[in-house]
Amino acid sequence: MVKLEIKVQWHRNHIPEVSNVYGPHKAHKAPEKNYDVIVIGGGHAGSEASAAASRMGAQTLLVTHKKRNREMSCNPSFGGIGKGHLIREIDALDGVCGRICDLSGIQYKRTFENTDNLDVLEAPVEDLNIEIPTSAHNQSRLDCKGIVLRDGTKINSKCVVITTGTFLKGQINIGLDIYPAGRIGDEPSIGLANTLESLHLKMGRLKTGTPPRLKADTINYDVCAVQNGDMPPLPFSFMNDKVWIN
Repeated sequence: MVKLEIKVQWHRNHIPEVSNVYGPHKAHKAPEKNYDVIVIGGGHAGSEASAAASRMGAQTLLVTHKKRNREMSCNPSFGGIGKGHLIREIDALDGVCGRICDLSGIQYKRTFENTDNLDVLEAPVEDLNIEIPTSAHNQSRLDCKGIVLRDGTKINSKCVVITTGTFLKGQINIGLDIYPAGRIGDEPSIGLANTLESLHLKMGRLKTGTPPRLKADTINYDVCAVQNGDMPPLPFSFMNDKVWIN
């Protein structure tokens, strides 16, 4: 795996204000309780982190931009080249992604809504509640005590897990067009990125790329070989004997 770091200059004339692109975010009432674990981001990593914490008995809150239809951009690649063995390893550790694949993506929401000790909140996280206590040896350390939502609501926890994927000051580049986005159609996380930067953490930028699509009516399928799926389909999870579809 190659890590590619790119330094990006942010120019106001190239990037419109986020509020003008995505509009105001719909507010959702935050639960009025303290948590053992708060997970920021409801993608692959955040889903596994929140599920693992809740299975261990920790009162867990998963905060995500989209509660209604938790999209996972790389979901079609589950089981693809270099990823099939990873799902097996996660499944062996009692992870959820293999079982979700076997149930089909349409069951994703139901799986998480039936998880004990887990609350899910749709809201942008703008800041962290950071304390800097001084030890007996006069050494300071950063201590994260919770999160701050865009509307100013503070939610306390003993631990915060950040799984923000491509959303931290994310931007999309299409030719010479540049605009802020976590992915197409979703706003980036600007405030939280600024918080991490203000803590003097080492920052970098990773580039992802979307391959070009092939136009179907330009392909001569008569000269192509048909590659059917496995029959019967092989489940992703060790816990299942078959997948949801017959």
